[in-house]
Amino acid sequence: MTMKAVHSTVLAVAGSLLGACGSPPAPESPPPPAPAPAPAAVETTRSSEVPSPAEGQAAAKSSAAPGTDVASVSLANPLGEARARETIALTLADVAKIVPGLAADKLFVVDAAGTPVLSQLVDMDGDLAPDQIVFQVDLAANGSKTVKLRVGERPTAVAADYKVYGRFVRERYDDFAWENDWVAYRMYGPALETCKNDPLTSSGIDVWVKRVRRLVVNEWYMTDNYHKDHGDGLDAYKVGPSRGCGGTGLWTGKKLAVSKNFTTSRVLANGPIRLVFELSFAPWAAGPARVSETKRVILDAGSLFNHMASTFSGRAPLSLGIGIAKHPGAAVEFDPKSAWMRDWEPLDEGKAGNVGCAIVVPPGTTAAQQQTDSEYLAVLPAKGGVPADYYVGTAWDRGGRVADLAGWKREVESLSRRLAAPVQVTLAAMPSQ
Repeated sequence: MTMKAVHSTVLAVAGSLLGACGSPPAPESPPPPAPAPAPAAVETTRSSEVPSPAEGQAAAKSSAAPGTDVASVSLANPLGEARARETIALTLADVAKIVPGLAADKLFVVDAAGTPVLSQLVDMDGDLAPDQIVFQVDLAANGSKTVKLRVGERPTAVAADYKVYGRFVRERYDDFAWENDWVAYRMYGPALETCKNDPLTSSGIDVWVKRVRRLVVNEWYMTDNYHKDHGDGLDAYKVGPSRGCGGTGLWTGKKLAVSKNFTTSRVLANGPIRLVFELSFAPWAAGPARVSETKRVILDAGSLFNHMASTFSGRAPLSLGIGIAKHPGAAVEFDPKSAWMRDWEPLDEGKAGNVGCAIVVPPGTTAAQQQTDSEYLAVLPAKGGVPADYYVGTAWDRGGRVADLAGWKREVESLSRRLAAPVQVTLAAMPSQ
């Protein structure tokens, strides 16, 4: 599968598939295990988008020789807390304003010493042309750093560099599964709705917990034994028809109107740093209207949180409900001021430890709390045709990063602060040589 591969979900499965819906039939050709990344740092934040260059900024020459530094990227952290593995996304259209005529496939990032920094060209719209170059940096509290853009032969990422992965899983009743070095998830496709033994209709999000930094999705599907922890983690989270951790619906004022399973999927970028994919949901009734949804998910290496954007059909005002499933023993908290909701709950009655789920809404967005019989909801305003942004994340107390409820609350509050104070990015042309 290439980085820009497009995956379309089949709408039916052959009647020869055997076994319970919760256990996959043996694939005709099992996928190989995903690359095993090296151990990773322990904190991350959302990506920082670069603004357009200032007016009057001098443009670099378009005929720069290989090995030439053509632009500087100044990064400033306005927060009094460190940001580790901060993902920086530079829009190539902005780079082109100061480096006209530059071929994106010849652009890469170097640090202050001139050493190449791992970067990724990302196609955000599926036109097979890159739109961004992304990379990660560590920034001290109130600290700053400058890197440079260089032209030449882009360094090739090796298998150990890949920290994100996602794919359509045809052999497991049309799942879509994704992960990074810390977290893993899946959502359910149409074949599961008609599975003979144990059908399930749910657009909720399932959580897989990991205690290793390598990528495990392919291994777990291949061995079909991921409901027990064999030292890597497991799937012990209960979703059913609920929203799971971060699934969505439309709040009609009295109840939550939800879609069926996703119908199609496409992967736009698949590492080494950033995963971008979309899931589409067929129209369903939400009060008097019928709506459809396209859900875009961005997961970066090192992050506990997915950046999600739900776009609904039409132009009407809507109320988007983002849910956390109700499970016995869960401690749930909602903060209307910072617009986040989080829980901390036992897995498998505590035999598999505890897991936290959280929903964080970007600053400036109001959210209200509602609930149904099966989930707690953060409800925020949305409008048809306009992406509604939110963040969904998880942490496991056996995963090596968050040990308890207090630690999970710190992670959630930290993300909220970082969203309110993004890294300040300044792009400038290098002086002509």
